[in-house]
Amino acid sequence: MQALDLDEAWPLRWSTTWKFGQTSITSPVRDLDRADLRRSVPVRRFTWRMDQFHRPGLEYLMATDRHHGFESHEEERLLLVADFAAGLVEALCQPFRLRFFSDGKAIRHTPDFLLVTGSGLLLIDVRPGDRIKPEDALKFAATAETALSAGWQYGVVAGWRRHVWTNVDALSAERRPTPDVLGIQGQLRWIAAQGPLAFGELTGRCRIPAIARAHAIHLLWHRHLGVNLSGPFGDASLIRLAPEQHRRDLPR
Repeated sequence: MQALDLDEAWPLRWSTTWKFGQTSITSPVRDLDRADLRRSVPVRRFTWRMDQFHRPGLEYLMATDRHHGFESHEEERLLLVADFAAGLVEALCQPFRLRFFSDGKAIRHTPDFLLVTGSGLLLIDVRPGDRIKPEDALKFAATAETALSAGWQYGVVAGWRRHVWTNVDALSAERRPTPDVLGIQGQLRWIAAQGPLAFGELTGRCRIPAIARAHAIHLLWHRHLGVNLSGPFGDASLIRLAPEQHRRDLPR
């Protein structure tokens, strides 16, 4: 396994390259926390061709109200989970190109995403666990050191527990604005305030259960209702009124 060159001067020798419009700017890793994230654009263009194995595209995020690029199904899933996780402010794809040194050799790597959240910045690479080669692990280790030097968090998304992705995928179906001309959402909040109820029972108590199911999922995505998603989501999942909504909706 190659070793990273991490002497005292490494934050000056390692560098990052960002793009601002058509202009590329390279600076030492030491200055990483000074980058103007608001003006940056992906450092690498997305490409489409007939024989490629990965599938790039655009994913709409509620948190930013616009589309963001991804280069594979795995990256698309990461964006959707980040949108649901709450606290997301901005998502930058291919934010910069890192140039680092290992055993005296210069190596380049472009992280997949930089997520700006209410609790800080999170740099992420996405690679299925069975496809992480030694050279990938080296790049991820270098990126982790780089993020740490800037006070950012770093992680490699190597896969998801099956129920995590299916839960988020199911809830995302009703994440967009949903007209409530029948007042179903008020019914759901009032019923949920009476105590935890199974999803099937909660929606079944509404005037039109079929429509209530769609609105309940919408409220779950937007945190007006709460549910434990540590297991698969279904009719037996217990639904609660979110704490802030509980205080707002209970009779005075």
